[in-house]
Amino acid sequence: MPADPSTQDRHVQGLDALEMGPRKQSDRPAAARVAARMWAVTWPKLAAVAIVLVAWQAVVWSGWRPVYVLPGPDQVLPRLFAELSSGEFWEALGVTLRRALVGFALALAVGVTLGLAVSRFAPLRVAIGSLITGLQTMPSIVWFPFAMLLYGISESAIMFVIILGAAPSIAGGLTSGIDYVSPQLLRAGQAMGLRGVQHYTLLIVPAALPMFVTGLKQGWAFAWRSLMAGELLVIINQQNSLGWALSQARQFNDSEGLLAYVLIVLCVGILIDVFFNWADRSIRQRWGVTAS
Repeated sequence: MPADPSTQDRHVQGLDALEMGPRKQSDRPAAARVAARMWAVTWPKLAAVAIVLVAWQAVVWSGWRPVYVLPGPDQVLPRLFAELSSGEFWEALGVTLRRALVGFALALAVGVTLGLAVSRFAPLRVAIGSLITGLQTMPSIVWFPFAMLLYGISESAIMFVIILGAAPSIAGGLTSGIDYVSPQLLRAGQAMGLRGVQHYTLLIVPAALPMFVTGLKQGWAFAWRSLMAGELLVIINQQNSLGWALSQARQFNDSEGLLAYVLIVLCVGILIDVFFNWADRSIRQRWGVTAS
């Protein structure tokens, strides 16, 4: 029996209303949409920072420790801004970031090679799979006496510990990602004739990217912590770095400078974490796991 024309008109109007909803959103200027997204991401972090600063100042006012031992943010933040305007700070930051990037690049090369080998050869996984997991649980500072015995007081000792700290996490993330690649996808790759290096570069590694990025993020965290421990323990020819600045502030009982550099180390770690979160979100959007 044919439908009532008025009913059809109402259905069409309802569909038109559904279609008009997203269009109203798209009518907003692109700059306004970007600003809204940035504000949605930024305000929780700003609120968290404000809560931490208020709690910190409250602890200082409570008299739990003398002010010369535990200064408040009203003293540390001006010192922080003063350090940011000095050339010595940027020199120290440059040295530390150079070491971090070089060490992480070396750890990435070792971790990817190890992860691919372990995922490719089953006997190798049985032999060293548990060893890789065990290395992830070891504190990086444990390796420094041995590294200094091998390489002396040099940057090679720091790089050695960074690689041992970061490479197992990178290898573990890549191996886990490869393990979760869909068998249907592997069969499709075989049907398309993917063999050898192309099988990994065009199929396996892209399919394992979500978990691989998680391994990279964890590997960077281990590398950064290893580097900070190394710069505090391995002082190379009084070379200026963030670790050297922390050590100097401790020796001179400069609590304001010490906390200022602690905040700088924390901020660098947060910025790198923001980058990895962006990469992870981009991959999820590409995979259709989250809304764009």
